[in-house]
Amino acid sequence: MKVILKDYVYKHGVAGDVVEVADGFARNFLIPRGLAIKATAGALRENQHLLKTATIRHEELKQREQEAADRIDGAELVFGVKAGKNGKLYGSITTMDIAAALEEKTGVDINRRRISERPLRELGIHTVPVRLGAGISPELRIVVVREEEVADYLAGKPVASLRGLIEDREEEAEAEVEAVEAVEASEAEAADEVVETAEAELEGEESQAAE
Repeated sequence: MKVILKDYVYKHGVAGDVVEVADGFARNFLIPRGLAIKATAGALRENQHLLKTATIRHEELKQREQEAADRIDGAELVFGVKAGKNGKLYGSITTMDIAAALEEKTGVDINRRRISERPLRELGIHTVPVRLGAGISPELRIVVVREEEVADYLAGKPVASLRGLIEDREEEAEAEVEAVEAVEASEAEAADEVVETAEAELEGEESQAAE
């Protein structure tokens, strides 16, 4: 069914947008809640003011999304949990948990469906993107440690839950640096060989010319 949105509807549009939606979604949700009306010829004529302001509303929405992204990008959320010796959690940290912690820390209320991550089930540091809009995906830093380690972590002290992870990441970073240096050295060596070959050819040409 084609409808005219009368308010913002997640993943569908802003007030004034004419969109195609499932009949059931329109009849059972959008229309009863006053979020949309059926896009008949008469409704389109009567709601010209909505249609004309749709572009402005899109810009306002984009600005609000960017402001929210600026506030939450890089935000660190720390969870203290119970976990086994293998680092697996007794339960999980859900997108609802993350959304609640994010609102408490930043004041930004995010629909949990915008948090692009499955439930977290392991100790460690996790990077979790948030889908706010087209091309706007700030990232959260989720730190999951044992309950008894939260105070030490917040105080800047090393904790056992993250020690192995940090060491592994440091080794990976060192390996990446070494790989880049090796490539650069190889490229420099190849460039030197090209220069030497060109100089040798030039000297040969000059010798032949002299003869």
